[in-house]
Amino acid sequence: MIRVLVADDEPLIRAGIRQILASADDIEVVGEAGDGREAVDLACSRAVDVALLDIRMPVQDGLDALAELRRVAPGVRALVLTTFGERDNVLRALADGGAGFLLKDTAPGELIRAVRAAAAGHAFLSPGATRHVVDTLATGVEPARRSAARRRLAELSAREAEVLALLGEGLPNAEVGRRIHVSEATVKTYVSRILAKCRCDNRVQAALLARDAGLGAGS
Repeated sequence: MIRVLVADDEPLIRAGIRQILASADDIEVVGEAGDGREAVDLACSRAVDVALLDIRMPVQDGLDALAELRRVAPGVRALVLTTFGERDNVLRALADGGAGFLLKDTAPGELIRAVRAAAAGHAFLSPGATRHVVDTLATGVEPARRSAARRRLAELSAREAEVLALLGEGLPNAEVGRRIHVSEATVKTYVSRILAKCRCDNRVQAALLARDAGLGAGS
């Protein structure tokens, strides 16, 4: 069972998140906090696997709470959940050891997948957050880096390369499917193949590789 702490200063938001997570039989919400300070205290006093942290909270905001959790409860995987998707917030959350960054318009199923991914030790970014990271880290790619990225893409089929380019734009699977006129399930199959062939652990790494190789808009 994955034990989750939810921190948000709005009780209605906390209740909604709890209801979504309750639909998963392998996830249990073991605590709720209304500010970052309370979140850190609860994470230290209870057995918590994953903490969902809002950014804009009183007393201590979610980003400061995330940084403190890394010091006092390093075993807790922190996901930042917010309406504020500015690039600086995304990069700070990842730099401070966050397991992922989700915008509050994330679909319920994505939230559950994010919690599971975080608990398993993987990174998870919403598509919008992925684009922020890709745009920031993949600018000014050196020729050697671009050549290395293209060599890693050499095994991909034309269709897989097309899907990877769309991942590089930060698009979710459903939108990728609409763009290339296939089902979301088919896109998931393509993504799995791409990750295996390119030796990437997650779609964020794949998106960065796409931009390094010159795939996707703005490359």
